[in-house]
Amino acid sequence: MHAQPGDWLVVKGPWVDAPEQRGRILEVRSADGTPPYVVRWTADDHVSTVFPGPDAVVVTAEEEQAAEVRARTRFERVRQYLREEDGHVRVR
Repeated sequence: MHAQPGDWLVVKGPWVDAPEQRGRILEVRSADGTPPYVVRWTADDHVSTVFPGPDAVVVTAEEEQAAEVRARTRFERVRQYLREEDGHVRVR
C-alpha cells in the first residue's frame, strides 16, 4: 500500500457491517510511501499515527476527484430527469 499526503485512508470496522473509518493522510513516515501514516480521521478530527491492516485501502487524490466527477454527473442526470418528469404533469 503506497500513499502520499492528501490521499485518503479507508479502514473497515473490526466486525461485520461495522462502519468504515476514513481519514486524510497528513504524512507518510517512510521513504517508499508504505505505512505508517499520520492520519486525520474525519469522524472525530483526531490525528494519529497508524500502521493499517490488510483490509485498509488508500484512495489517491486523483481517484477521489474522479469519483466526485462521476457522482456529480449522475446527480445532474437525475436532476434533469426529474425536471423533465415535472414538466409532464398529467391531469386526470
